[in-house]
Amino acid sequence: MKNCVLLSMDNLDEFGCYDSLLEKPMAAVGWKTHEISWKDKNVDWNDFEAVIIRSCWDYQDHCEEFLKVLDVINESNAVLANSLEVVHWNINKRYLRELQKQDVLIVPTIWENNYSEKLIELACDDFNTANLIIKPCISANADDTFRLNPNSKIDHAKLKLVFENREFMIQPFMPAIINEGEFSLFFFNGKYSHAILKTPKTNDFRVQEEHGGRLTAINPEEKLMQTAIDALEKIPYPTLYARLDFVRSGDQFAMMEAELIEPSLYFNLDENSPQNFAEAFISFFDDYLSK
Repeated sequence: MKNCVLLSMDNLDEFGCYDSLLEKPMAAVGWKTHEISWKDKNVDWNDFEAVIIRSCWDYQDHCEEFLKVLDVINESNAVLANSLEVVHWNINKRYLRELQKQDVLIVPTIWENNYSEKLIELACDDFNTANLIIKPCISANADDTFRLNPNSKIDHAKLKLVFENREFMIQPFMPAIINEGEFSLFFFNGKYSHAILKTPKTNDFRVQEEHGGRLTAINPEEKLMQTAIDALEKIPYPTLYARLDFVRSGDQFAMMEAELIEPSLYFNLDENSPQNFAEAFISFFDDYLSK
């Protein structure tokens, strides 16, 4: 039996993690899984045939260190998935600009790297709304993500401290997040697996379950599915897994993010998804070896 690492973090107590659901289907196709923290310095990555980046949900606070670990893994005998090229492309949300140039509809965005009160005024004018979202270009779990609106006093001193000399993005708040939710579609080795709808708890805007978001399995409508398939084709590298997040925008769907590094894949919400993943992994691994 071959050995595969599900790359994780030191402590998952505050998170909902479902990677353990891969153990049986992966074993059934000849792979033993090992959940190991990316910070574990006592690991010889050559002992494994593959390393799958999974629940590394603290990497954004240690980005350079995380990338150095992935470099070491990439230089070992283990196949890294998603690949290092995918990670470098996806780790900064400015990849959305590249997809937008390829006609992928994204939420309107202003890209900046030094906060000022004037920027917020200009964004309100540009988007014709006082309801804004501001967040880092490198982030996860909605960390350092703020909703600004006319009913709350904006703490410019705090925002300047958080975003000074740091790449960040400003977007109009999309009411559909509250009214309907955020859609996530999951693709394994380019093949559709399942989809969910994430809605925030009352008086919140964050859809992650760690922040009280509610998750529901869905069958995506045809237009949403086609939008996701078209967007996936624009990603410049093959992916073992991709989670594409969308919000309804009029009669279209705008991409929120293409999650290709450490997204929760919510195996708990679709009983077939762990098996789908295991089968996709075998195909992905075989394709890699054949190159």
